[in-house]
Amino acid sequence: MARRLLLLGTWLSVAIAVRHTTNLMIRELGWHLRPKVGGPVLPLDLGLQVTHEMCNLAVSILILRLLALLPDGRYVFRYERHVLRALWGLLALPIVLPLAGVPQNIVYYVVFYYPEAWLPGLGAALLVLRCLRARAAGRSDIAALLPWAALGAAVLLARAASRLFRSWQGEQGMFYFIGALLGALPYILISVTLVYAAFRHRLLGVDIVLRPSAVYGSLWFIINSWYLGMALTLGLTAGLFFPVGLALLVAVVATALFRPLRDRLDALVERRVFGKRLSRFELLVQFSTTLEHAYDLDRLAPQLATGLRDGLGLRWVRVRLGGNGLPLSTAEAGERPAAARPVKQFPLFYGDDTLGLIEYGPKTEGRFTPEDHAIGGTLARSAALAVHNVRLAAELCAHADEMQRQAAELAASRARIVHAQDTERRRIERRLHDGIQQDLVALVAKLALARNRLHRGGGIDSALNEMQDDAYRVIDELRELAHGIHPPILTDQGLVAAVTSCARRMPIPVTVQSGQSLAGVRYALDIEESAFYLVSEALTNVLKHACAGHVTVRITRADGRLQVEVTDDGTGFPTATTHGSGLTGMRDRTEAVGGELTITSRAGAGTVIRARLPEHVREDTRA
Repeated sequence: MARRLLLLGTWLSVAIAVRHTTNLMIRELGWHLRPKVGGPVLPLDLGLQVTHEMCNLAVSILILRLLALLPDGRYVFRYERHVLRALWGLLALPIVLPLAGVPQNIVYYVVFYYPEAWLPGLGAALLVLRCLRARAAGRSDIAALLPWAALGAAVLLARAASRLFRSWQGEQGMFYFIGALLGALPYILISVTLVYAAFRHRLLGVDIVLRPSAVYGSLWFIINSWYLGMALTLGLTAGLFFPVGLALLVAVVATALFRPLRDRLDALVERRVFGKRLSRFELLVQFSTTLEHAYDLDRLAPQLATGLRDGLGLRWVRVRLGGNGLPLSTAEAGERPAAARPVKQFPLFYGDDTLGLIEYGPKTEGRFTPEDHAIGGTLARSAALAVHNVRLAAELCAHADEMQRQAAELAASRARIVHAQDTERRRIERRLHDGIQQDLVALVAKLALARNRLHRGGGIDSALNEMQDDAYRVIDELRELAHGIHPPILTDQGLVAAVTSCARRMPIPVTVQSGQSLAGVRYALDIEESAFYLVSEALTNVLKHACAGHVTVRITRADGRLQVEVTDDGTGFPTATTHGSGLTGMRDRTEAVGGELTITSRAGAGTVIRARLPEHVREDTRA
């Protein structure tokens, strides 16, 4: 049906062009192409007349075929193809009739006047027959047109009949008026019916795609034409009864009175055609509110893309947020063609960091204005600030989590240190009670026996020698106990001397290496104690578990830190799965004074324990 409509419209344009060209060129024909009864006919006149009549006859045949094949334009029954194709034989009449000697005025009526009236009616009658046959065949889509086909056939045949009265009684009177009115009905009814069917019921299978700008422009033209027409009408009417100045005043007052109604109609039409459209100020306010509460990039990116597309009327928008420590979040609004390039791109900069990208395509209607791109740039800067705030919030959460973890580890470390101190106190108590105290009790008992022997006049030299040995043994135990609590050499001579003394008592070779910068330098007591007990615990673990043949202890200063390293050539151990109390104690002691402990080991490759302690230096007063 679309092809038939296109063919009919094109051929009708050709026929009109031929008609007016013929009017300009033929000398013997009048404006209405009605030849005179008498007078010679030139060959050029005859050729142009035949061309004109064939074009008009072709238009009438196309209208008949269009009506007869509604609503889909396809042949359904066999007779339709034969009948409609046979109608093309009428195109021979403009040539055959003049050759047969038929006068030109008769040819005019037979070829143009009556076919133009009767062929549309015949097409409507064929449509009625088509609907009746379709009802019998069960084609409800075609049979539904029967009432309209019958009405159209009645009107068009009445129009054709009125053409007879019109030709008989002349171009005046009531019958002429009725005939002229009926003559315009086919074109009006066909146009209205086709448009109504296409828009309301899609009977022609046509998808109506109209640009919103075209619809809005048409409605705007109608509204403003009405507005101007009302003002002019009132002004001209007032000019018939009032002076010119007063009539002009009436026109101005009418213009002012009808302007609010026109503005309301314009706004209503714009809202109905384009939907609710935010102003630039409303768009910026809306985005500012959205960005103010944006803490999730996965939610912010779609909101930004959708809002920018709807606010500026864009076909597609792509937003990418994140980077520089943040996960990427990408969102698209609208359908972006595969090879489409963005019209504008706005990187999201904050300082020297790139935190995302906003890019978009063309507008759905109209062209871009500088204000549109200015809004895009403003939103890009606001979005960059929002992404930066999200990054700060993420970093703050990470720091808060790290602080909570460190606080938990510190609490656990303090609990372990307190537990270790309690255990150490109980060990000292047991050693004093079960060892030294018993030795002292025995020594007191021996003193009592020696005194009794002295009173009886016996020899006490051997008893005194035995008691002297016991006293020396108790002193050694006390010295060893005191050395376990805090070695005096650490207090008197410093960390290197205490570590060297501890290494000499080891049953395996231990090499102590210290930097020249440590000469004459003393550290805070808690630093020296932590470093000494770290080395002592490490050496104890080597003896218990490492089966090492040699140990190296290095004590140096670097980068403002005191570094202590204990390396052995033992069996090693898997650090990921080994968490003994000795290792935990070393880590707790190191972290308690603000240090860091690193343990590197693998099976068969030995172990390296490295500690970095704060350098709280105090000058050695003895030095």
